[in-house]
Amino acid sequence: MLKVLVVDDEENIRHMLGLVLSKEGYEVRAVDNGEEALKELVAGHWDMVLTDLRMPNMGGHALLAEIKERGLETTVIVMSAYGDVDTALDAIKKGAYDYISKPFKKGEVLLTLQKAEERERLRRENVRLREENQRAFSFENIIARSAPMKEVFRTVRKVAGYKSTVLITGESGTGKELIARAIHVNSDRAAAPWVAVNCGAIPETLLESELFGYVRGAFTDATRDKKGLFQQADGGTIFLDEIAELPLALQVQLLRVLQEGEIRRVGDTTDICVDVRIVAATNQDLEAMVKAGAFREDLFYRLNVLPLALPPLRARAEDIPLLVHHFISAHNDKLGTHVEAASPEALRLMLDYPWPGNVRELENAIERALVLSDGPRITAESLPHKLSQSQDGLKHLLHGDNLSIKQTSKEMERILITRALKQTRGNRTRASELLEISHRALLYKIKDYGLQDID
Repeated sequence: MLKVLVVDDEENIRHMLGLVLSKEGYEVRAVDNGEEALKELVAGHWDMVLTDLRMPNMGGHALLAEIKERGLETTVIVMSAYGDVDTALDAIKKGAYDYISKPFKKGEVLLTLQKAEERERLRRENVRLREENQRAFSFENIIARSAPMKEVFRTVRKVAGYKSTVLITGESGTGKELIARAIHVNSDRAAAPWVAVNCGAIPETLLESELFGYVRGAFTDATRDKKGLFQQADGGTIFLDEIAELPLALQVQLLRVLQEGEIRRVGDTTDICVDVRIVAATNQDLEAMVKAGAFREDLFYRLNVLPLALPPLRARAEDIPLLVHHFISAHNDKLGTHVEAASPEALRLMLDYPWPGNVRELENAIERALVLSDGPRITAESLPHKLSQSQDGLKHLLHGDNLSIKQTSKEMERILITRALKQTRGNRTRASELLEISHRALLYKIKDYGLQDID
């Protein structure tokens, strides 16, 4: 039951509105002046205020000003005598939602209140979604405790408050968009638009008009003007995922946006200023692409102002138990399953596996395991066959598709250090003897691979 406060110095108006609104299910209280209305608003919450503009002492304009000054959350609808429209419009400019001209009909009052009610419902929903968004992409909800990820969080906190462009690099599935969203929601642009675009998912022929928009008549199907994604993101952040896939012709236009803060719609002859923070991401080596002539050098340096490299999951293995627990809980709710945890054998397989698809691959594996599990625990048998087939990760590593000696050597080193630490229950001196390397070298590699918490 919505609460409506009626404010009018005419008793017959107060009586009539009280009867009409009560009959429609509203909780109504009527007062005859602005001072009494303000006392009611301060004492308790009222969803809507229906107030006359012209009253002795404190009129509707003064009441509206006090409501705004005190930050009282309510929707104000003003009532004005016929022919006094300019005064009512002035009240709307100062924060009122709408106005009703006296004399008014019952249906007019109810329709205005219903529209205000829908507006308030949408406002509350937007607030709820914004709060959920803040929670979902805050650092507290990014599942990690490893040293490499803590370093990422420290960097994000430093860069979030600036407009400077951020370039996020990392393998597929490492959570580049999640970190980009964290940058946005921890910045002063958090309440402004967030627009994400995958540069590799939109056909090249459509990408220019999607990014920059077009004017009517620019091409055959352009029957009206259309805003591009940069205009939609004005005041906020645009996330350009897979930036390496951007065609060279559009790289020139993006460079102009970064340099001048202006875009030009397809078919237009004038420029439009936009205030947009750009966060780009790629799993490609842009420096190598620059040398090969596949990516503009000047654009690369414009994008790489604040570089942020995300570690692969295999470099932060200590995060795997946390992620497993999180994904079990999340997908239990989604699937209606009741799995409590992973068995020790299953967890060992997941810790030893190199996860070339990173966090995304791990999440998919957990979802699959929940569907296939018969008991309260994920077993080794319910995991993908490629994990069960490799007892310690080395078989998978040697028989996989990756032929890079440098990457394979690093991964083998990480697996062997992990095994040695587990075997010695975290005794690093003993582990260094088993690995036949110096204790100092082991400490350096433990930090480098993010294995500090393994015991």
